[in-house]
Amino acid sequence: MDLGLAGRKAIICASSRGLGRGCAEALAAEGVEVVINGRNAAHLEQVAEEIRKATGSRVIAVAADVGTRVGQDALLEACPAPDILVNNNAGPPFRDFRELDREAMLSGMTANFVTPIELIQRVIDGMVARKFGRIVNITSSSVKAPIGGLDLSSGARAGLTAFLKGVSLGVAGSNVTINNILPGSFDTDRLRSGQERTAKQTGKDIAQVREEAATKIPAIRFGTPDEFGAACAYLCSVQAGYITGQNLLIDGGAFPGAF
Repeated sequence: MDLGLAGRKAIICASSRGLGRGCAEALAAEGVEVVINGRNAAHLEQVAEEIRKATGSRVIAVAADVGTRVGQDALLEACPAPDILVNNNAGPPFRDFRELDREAMLSGMTANFVTPIELIQRVIDGMVARKFGRIVNITSSSVKAPIGGLDLSSGARAGLTAFLKGVSLGVAGSNVTINNILPGSFDTDRLRSGQERTAKQTGKDIAQVREEAATKIPAIRFGTPDEFGAACAYLCSVQAGYITGQNLLIDGGAFPGAF
């Protein structure tokens, strides 16, 4: 299906690997000019070249910390009038909530609540004026099913979800949509590093740890960045213009609720 995105421009935050890269690859494959972002300039440029060769689309690499004003300025200098914004940022590390001091809480909220809102503030009026905009926020399945030890991440992302629901209502009439994708267990570097820690702590083989984790998911496997990216690209499509203020949970059936 042609998603009607050829010639559009997108900023994809934290897209040098994992789910962000999956989104960048999927959008570039649709003919979108993409600005990818990460902190390691050498690795980022390598990824950019790989996406260029695979898709033929223009890919601009911006090495920057998206959580800073300087980093955001760099992204918007590379793409002053994006049609698509994909917000993504690493979440706080696993930690008992009793260990969270004020500095840690403010840092987590800045990364997963304040930063995406700041970027949306800077691009949304242009989208409204052009009568086309697609904003996708990568949050977490923990928004619906909080995980002990990831309380800060869950709280910040849930707050972002509620905040942007109201914002989405005010721009829907201008063909600007705001949606969230809630990933469950996807086979990324972040997931694998956590499984490696579990293997060391338990003395189990990494293959056993991965198999045990996968069997707890009804799909009996982990998701892939490619299929995550495809879902993101659809939410950015012309066909998805009537979908806004929604949370798309992609977790292989792990969440047990009907709603």
